[in-house]
Amino acid sequence: MEPVAVFSITPLLAILVSAVGALLIAGTGERRANLREFWSVAAGVLQVACVASMIPDVQAGRAPQFVLFRILPGIEFAFRVDGFGLLFALGASVLWIATSFYSIGYMRSLGEHAQTRYFTCFALALSATMGVAFSANLFTLFLFYEGLTLATYPLVAHKETGEAKAGARKYIIYLLGAAKLLLVPAIILIYNVAGTLDFRSGGILPASALAAQPTLLYVVFALFLFGFAKNAVMPMHSWLPAAMVAPTPVSALLHAVAVVKTGVFSTVRVFLFVFGVEAIRHLGADKLALVVASVTILGASLLALGQDNLKARLAFSTISQLSYIVLGAALLTPSGILGGIAHITNHAVSKITLFLCAGSIYASAHKTDVSQTSGLARQMPWTMAAFAIASLSLVGIPPASGFVSKWYLAIGTLQRGNPWLLGVLLTSSLLNAAYLGPVVYKAYFEEAAESGHSEVREIPWMVIPLFVTALASLVLGIYPNPVLTLAGKVVP
Repeated sequence: MEPVAVFSITPLLAILVSAVGALLIAGTGERRANLREFWSVAAGVLQVACVASMIPDVQAGRAPQFVLFRILPGIEFAFRVDGFGLLFALGASVLWIATSFYSIGYMRSLGEHAQTRYFTCFALALSATMGVAFSANLFTLFLFYEGLTLATYPLVAHKETGEAKAGARKYIIYLLGAAKLLLVPAIILIYNVAGTLDFRSGGILPASALAAQPTLLYVVFALFLFGFAKNAVMPMHSWLPAAMVAPTPVSALLHAVAVVKTGVFSTVRVFLFVFGVEAIRHLGADKLALVVASVTILGASLLALGQDNLKARLAFSTISQLSYIVLGAALLTPSGILGGIAHITNHAVSKITLFLCAGSIYASAHKTDVSQTSGLARQMPWTMAAFAIASLSLVGIPPASGFVSKWYLAIGTLQRGNPWLLGVLLTSSLLNAAYLGPVVYKAYFEEAAESGHSEVREIPWMVIPLFVTALASLVLGIYPNPVLTLAGKVVP
């Protein structure tokens, strides 16, 4: 059933809170660090409050909506909140608070430069993420999607080294290039065919267009699939490992809170609310998405096995895990779609934990490689316990949250009648264990090669957020109903 639209300014407020926070952070500057960081945390708390206040409306079948202005018939700058957008926004805004506390410990302990710019861009990135989550149409989503790319570019280039500038250059070329060359033509073609860019449950394509122009619409589907390059499907993925030159909290932002999740969110939004299940099935475009997602899941997992640098290993893991979400939507089955959407949240809390752990290891022990983690659990028990919990989640072992989404994805493959897709999921879980297991094993069961670990001390400002997110992964695994309820409102 289509939600009933109700006027509400709250979606706009959720977007503006972090934008205003960015202005306050920039205005405070480097000299008043405590006040600057207070604005960051306060904006995060207010944003969560705004997003959470819309939960009762969505649960009651209403869709808070706010239209700023109309450009052309069917093209408005407008916001509309449904279960899908609310789930994404809630996860991103809550994790922003955790990342803000973590960033304070990370940036101060390492004496990072340009901290005001860092916190300002972080807040702007969350503002753009909320805009994507609450966009009522493709036009609005595209504007905020591009805004997120621009807001995160200075974060990727933060260290200002030659390597950082090269990574940021690749980041911006891939994401802006794909958007301009692939997304813009796709959006124009959709508008010409449908006469509107509004998101609508079941899709907006008229039956006459599906019958008359199937090849064109198949091509448009492919343009969206690869044009949303933030989803990191192969071969549009190599920007993501290159962006690992950024500080670890930025990597957490890229991999869990905002950037890549915006990519898969936008992809699934187009699948379900522009094309719709019946149109995709009619075009046969689901087969393209399933093949691309499967190749990405297995290919990126194999590449992760060969990485000794911990952040690089986690980066390829992210590429693989994102395609679980694309695969779930492309299954076109109720359980598959539910599992894919739930994995947006479940992967977010698990992957942010792993990246925060990597940052904690670097800040406390100055270690960056998997081969250097031997015996580390004795000196960093909280960090490595959180890493172990999050690893169990990504592998899909109960009671961690990753098991829930993988369970529904597995059921979705059976509902579709494709045992080879179930084989992809099972094989990928074994590969997940193969590239995450050695980190845990080395930390707990191998002796350190040198005595340098003896002086390692965990930093409370960093350890508390990462352990909270690890516990969240367990809570969402034991009690998945809040995520599944909101995700279920999107399932056709």
